[in-house]
Amino acid sequence: MGLSDGGVFIAGLGGLGGYLLEHMLRLGPAFIRAADGDVFDESNLNRQLLSAPPLLGRGKAELAAERARLVAPGLSFEAVSEFLTEENCDRLLSGCVVALDGLDNVRSRLVLEAGCARLGIALVHGAIGGPFLEAGTVPPGSGMLSRLYPGGKEPKKLPGLSPTAAVCAGIQAAEAEKLLRGERPPLWGRLLMANLDIMEFNTTVFVRD
Repeated sequence: MGLSDGGVFIAGLGGLGGYLLEHMLRLGPAFIRAADGDVFDESNLNRQLLSAPPLLGRGKAELAAERARLVAPGLSFEAVSEFLTEENCDRLLSGCVVALDGLDNVRSRLVLEAGCARLGIALVHGAIGGPFLEAGTVPPGSGMLSRLYPGGKEPKKLPGLSPTAAVCAGIQAAEAEKLLRGERPPLWGRLLMANLDIMEFNTTVFVRD
């Protein structure tokens, strides 16, 4: 079965988003739209794939577009230099069949979840901190992230690590590939949590069939 004619939206182009972009460029969906209003700074160098010392101060969306032209020059790619907000969420999701969470805060994640619910789009969630990661696919309208983050409370922040970002994005990309083929991925309505320090993986069911 081939990939869907719909597009993929990547929210955020930092630690998770850079790896998500790389996987999607090589997977080759119909089109990719990626949004981030930030620029690279020195603190990003330890984990963000699109960053490098000569590129500090440049926009993440701008450099994502350059990477897309280099890796997949024939792929339709749209870089948007905006942060995700309630005002632009539906526009950024327009035409997409899968949304990928490369965000770094709960408030924006809940905005994305609400937008995906309105438009009937599956959201592949991911989050990292130190050696810890979580990933899962949010069925549209399930409120899975709202239950995961009650009251929109932010969890304790831990410094991001490159291996954690790479592993988490790889899991998210595998879920997205299933969705783009019209299949239900293994983490549909489920959350995988991992501690890479001890290589411990656990899965919790949030949405039952």
